[in-house]
This record gives sequence, structure tokens and C-alpha cells, in this order.
Amino acid sequence: MNILRQIWSEGRTSTNGWIAIPSVLSAEALAAAKWDSITIDMQHGTADYSDLLYLLPIIEKSGAVPMVRVPWLDEASIMRALDVGALGIIAPMIETAADARRLVAACLYPPDGGRSFGPIRARLAWGDDYGARANAEVVPFAMIETKAAVANLDEILETPGLGGVYIGPADLAFAYGYKPHFDRTEPDMLALIARIREACAKKGLPCGLHCGDPAYAARMAGEGFSLVTIASDARFLEAGARAALSTFKSASQR
Repeated sequence: MNILRQIWSEGRTSTNGWIAIPSVLSAEALAAAKWDSITIDMQHGTADYSDLLYLLPIIEKSGAVPMVRVPWLDEASIMRALDVGALGIIAPMIETAADARRLVAACLYPPDGGRSFGPIRARLAWGDDYGARANAEVVPFAMIETKAAVANLDEILETPGLGGVYIGPADLAFAYGYKPHFDRTEPDMLALIARIREACAKKGLPCGLHCGDPAYAARMAGEGFSLVTIASDARFLEAGARAALSTFKSASQR
């Protein structure tokens, strides 16, 4: 059901697409690229709960693992996203071991967690035995993107049931006095990102990174990241439109 765990067990890097625009057409266009997983962004993207009901089936049909970045560390948002079929949850601004425990508890059924049972669509998407398999399939990702999270990283990684860590480089750089954007090149930021990845590796946990450029993502995959996100549907649309118009203007001036 969740191919990400197989990819990681083989020591490979998974590719993650990113949906910021809750549109059937744009989601199908993005999914056509055949990502290993696709995340619907409910924090900074424009999707809401009702959008999940038609975006998740598109992701599932493509063969990608459906994931959701929830707006915040909120049990209700997490459980509702899982109940409609998400197999991975990315929770922003996890700063302490207590935060990580809350995340895991919301993602896993008892006795491993405290998730309430009611997989209203997940059962239809993943089969009648979903409840028995869910804890082994759902991946709770803790976003590491603040100084407090870095300071408490070792304790966060000790959380039983944590599925992995996802680095938010924009907010992480913001916290250390830099302008927020992806694809960090500052030596101290690269060292910090590597430190987080290495800490995850020591605990046997996947580490993901949000990237803006495919070449940068490939570089990070080569350095050992388990998952790399490459831009988003909105950024692909913007970049494609800019490139097309720039090419047209250059050609029409000849």
C-alpha cells in the first residue's frame, strides 16, 4: 500500500510532488509525471478539507502515495486527512518531543497511538483490512524548521512511531537570520541541514527536504536524503509561463 517504505528500505530516494492548487486538471497534470508520492499542502497551499475528497483519488490513481501537509499540529486535521485516505502526514513546526508524540498519537491507532477509528473513505481506498494495516502504512513526518526543533532534535527522533523528519528550509533559514527560500547554499545552513539528515540516519529514520530546483534535489538525493520534494504545481506553472513569454519576446525581437 505505501511504496515509500519499500523505496527507503532499499536505500533509494523517493520523489515527492507538491499540490498548492486544488484543481482536478492541475492535479492530473502534476500526477502524470509519476512521482513516488504527492503531497497536498493545506498549510500554505489553497486546499481545504473538501478538496481532499477529489484530489486524493487522483493521486491514488497515478500510483503515487497520497500525503497531506496539515495546517498545524492539530489532531482533528490530522485524523480527518487520514480518514479520507492520506498515507502520510507532514506536520509543520514540530519543536519538542511532546509535539512529536502528539503527532504520532494522532496518526496511529491504539495501542501505538490514540487515533479515533472511523476511516470513512480510507477503507474504500485501501481495503476492508485498512484498520489492521494502517499503523504500518501511515508515515508521520515531523517538520524541523525552527531553532527549538534543532535544539530538541535528538529527543524528537526518539519518539516511538515517528515515521520521519521533513526539513522546511525556508523557515529554518528564517530562524537563523537568512531570507526564507529553498535550496540553501550558505555553508552554515548546508552544515545544519546535513546535521539533521545525519541524525536521522543514525536513528534509522527517513529525512525529507523541500527543494525548488531539480538539480539541487538531485544533489541532496546524492547526499543521502530519503525524500526530495521538487517545487510545486504553482511554481511549475509560474516558471513555465515566464519561460514561454521570455522565449516569445526574445524571438519576436529578431
